[in-house]
Amino acid sequence: MNEVERVALASWLRLTHVPGVGNGARRALLKAFGLPGAIFAASHAALAAVVGPALAERVQSPEPTAAIEAALAWVEQPGNHLLTLADAEYPPSLLTADDPPLVLYVRGRLELLAQPMFAVVGSRNATAQGERDAEAFAAALGQAGLTVVSGLALGIDAAAHRGGLSTTAGTVAIIGTGADRLYPARNEALAREIVANGVILSEFALGTPALAANFPRRNRLIAGLGLGCLVVEAAPKSGSLITARLAAEAGRDVFAIPGSIHSPLARGCHQLIRQGAKLVESAQDILEELRWSRTPTEKAGTPRVFPSGRAGETAIKANESEEQVLTLLGRTPCDLDTLATRSDLTPAALLAILLPLELVGRVAQLPGGLYQRLD
Repeated sequence: MNEVERVALASWLRLTHVPGVGNGARRALLKAFGLPGAIFAASHAALAAVVGPALAERVQSPEPTAAIEAALAWVEQPGNHLLTLADAEYPPSLLTADDPPLVLYVRGRLELLAQPMFAVVGSRNATAQGERDAEAFAAALGQAGLTVVSGLALGIDAAAHRGGLSTTAGTVAIIGTGADRLYPARNEALAREIVANGVILSEFALGTPALAANFPRRNRLIAGLGLGCLVVEAAPKSGSLITARLAAEAGRDVFAIPGSIHSPLARGCHQLIRQGAKLVESAQDILEELRWSRTPTEKAGTPRVFPSGRAGETAIKANESEEQVLTLLGRTPCDLDTLATRSDLTPAALLAILLPLELVGRVAQLPGGLYQRLD
């Protein structure tokens, strides 16, 4: 970063640190003056004509030098990026969303932010089946070329990220803390894997702790980045329903997986379906609704990496994994547990293989949780 770029970025950071000035007022100033440097060079009278005298005085408050220098030092570290509204790499889907952040703190594969994304969210207190479904749906969406975006929470979010990481489409985690903090602690290993193979993104200044008010704001970015939003499990007052509402308000398609009428974690999904969300039973339902026809990101011969720490993690190629599972499946219908015993793979790893095979018509899912080979 040369000195001109450093000064320009420092002006953007200063604008985000002005106390008591919201994004609406900041955008009004940008519209009036062009770039942050021009805002801070303007007179009090000129600023007051746009945002009023009180906010104008705040804009002219002393520069928070320590915070700005810390951010500029952070961005110099490998894999760290600061994107402003003026940068070409700023995610285009957020530019058209409500209340786009002025600055994004990004760790990881910056190029993923230019890819089409799909949000997968759900309960922190998910069932084992819910986590398997989230991981399998995310893996199938990634196989089809959609980068999975979620919120790095425990439960469904974490499972969705693992599914996305199993494909070359990767995953994007939107967090409600500063990008220099990994939260929750139980997802630290997953977060580090995402930094290496995906993206962690935050709009909050470095050092921002896990504050309850920040997570609903985080949800609007998840909703804004995705072409659509899938809710896997959710209680009636789940934060995932906020994400789904924001996605719908942004013109995105909302999908929900139904569950048992006796399960509290199915009630939020059923509520969404009653309100117009699409009921889905497979990733193919989503792809058909989106009319998605992009070539899958994983081509024959591309290594498939299953989520770290799971049985069956292997370096065999994608097509070899699929042929192995097809051979073990045989010609008679077989349930997932039996296939897991035969293959020494976990059900989640198997679903990540079976769903793409289902998409191309080589496997059919039958009533009762059975799978049958078709070719």
